[in-house]
Amino acid sequence: MDARIVGWGHTRFGRLGDCTLEDLILDVTRQATAHAGLEAADIDGIWLGHFNSGLVGDGFAASLALNADDALRFTPAVRVENACASGSAAIYAARDAIRAGDTRIALVIGAEKMTACDTAAATRALAGASYQKEESGVSFPQIFARFAQRYFQHYGDHSEVLARIAAKNHANAMANPLAHLQKNIGFDACNTVSEKNPVIAAPLRLTDCSLISDGAAALILVADDMAGQFAQNIAFRAAVQVNDFLPMSRRDLLAFEGPALAFSHAFAQAGVQLGDLDFAEVHDCFTIAELLIYEAMGLAPRGQGAQAILDGVVCADGDLPVNLSGGLKAKGHPVGATGVSMHVMAAQQLCGTAGAMQKHGAELGLVFNMGGSGVANYCSILENGTRH
Repeated sequence: MDARIVGWGHTRFGRLGDCTLEDLILDVTRQATAHAGLEAADIDGIWLGHFNSGLVGDGFAASLALNADDALRFTPAVRVENACASGSAAIYAARDAIRAGDTRIALVIGAEKMTACDTAAATRALAGASYQKEESGVSFPQIFARFAQRYFQHYGDHSEVLARIAAKNHANAMANPLAHLQKNIGFDACNTVSEKNPVIAAPLRLTDCSLISDGAAALILVADDMAGQFAQNIAFRAAVQVNDFLPMSRRDLLAFEGPALAFSHAFAQAGVQLGDLDFAEVHDCFTIAELLIYEAMGLAPRGQGAQAILDGVVCADGDLPVNLSGGLKAKGHPVGATGVSMHVMAAQQLCGTAGAMQKHGAELGLVFNMGGSGVANYCSILENGTRH
């Protein structure tokens, strides 16, 4: 037995003002339930992916979803946290419950309210996803700047390549009505240090960093023997989690070994090769992360990931479009919501309902969601279950 994705919901990502964490959770709960054609009473369990780390005062948020409908009262609910991969962690936990036979219908929510505090406080909260014994006080831009510094030392200055990745994702987000930043920031602007694009942590500029966003997304998972009852169903060809050491000092920053292992295990589990994929949604928390992901997934050898963007392979009209949604860079990165959002975006592609983002004829898609600096790595390979 396995799980199928049969419904979903997704808020707009952005600075959502007076919208609270609870508001976000309730919105997507109702959206996903309605999209699947279910009643709230049909749901057996609720999994909430939510990082928090001090972003909001809601330290016990799992049962907030019950306020969406009184019929959800007494439904088991749990919060799942694994840094920026909390959303995927929630999906995998719900899938495991279905595979074990303990649950038939699961609601998975990913949500984060990041703008209730100022940027400095949000930066401190995010820094909690690092090894405090050695990395306390180091912001995540500074952490990924270390990856970029190491990469540049070994392979030369790739600032222009990072700018091209940023420009690609901003262009893609123009087709995503739910994206935080729908502004086509071109290569020249991304590649130029200016008042609007300052250096945040050398060599990373503002345009190399993902956004601080509010938002939520949700999925309905059901046991696969129920899938025929639903208008849409998305199947897991693979679902792999790989965790690496938390201390950066214990890892080769250029090898990106945790992500690389997640990719290779997922391809083996699905029985596919990289060339079989039609699109990928990957964790571009910083542009250097996307560059390293190109190499980890096998698009290019180590140190040569630039060719994937320079040759247009990962562009919207390329052989393997990466982040057609705009990615974390432009769609936004409400931490707990990100993994669920990626799976929603992939499901829409596979159902042919992605609108202006649609990759024509998409049949097989990959999602890669990462917690911390390549520490918690989740790789899903998805297909449209109605076609197989």
